[in-house]
Amino acid sequence: MAKKNQPEVKRLYRSRKDRILGGVCGGVAEYFNIDPVIVRVLWILATLLWGFGLLLYITMWIIVPRNPNHNWA
Repeated sequence: MAKKNQPEVKRLYRSRKDRILGGVCGGVAEYFNIDPVIVRVLWILATLLWGFGLLLYITMWIIVPRNPNHNWA
């Protein structure tokens, strides 16, 4: 039985609605409640400027689960 005073736990999922490749940027945007374009631009900058963005994206694509509330068929 869930307690009434406990806050709802937010979970990070890959998005099906705001997806271009794997839905990672869309999922991060849904988690932080911001525009997915902002996340994508930051991800591109991280890839071009510091070089870790692509590796991080692929890692998150593998690790972060799909959103069970979205239709993945």
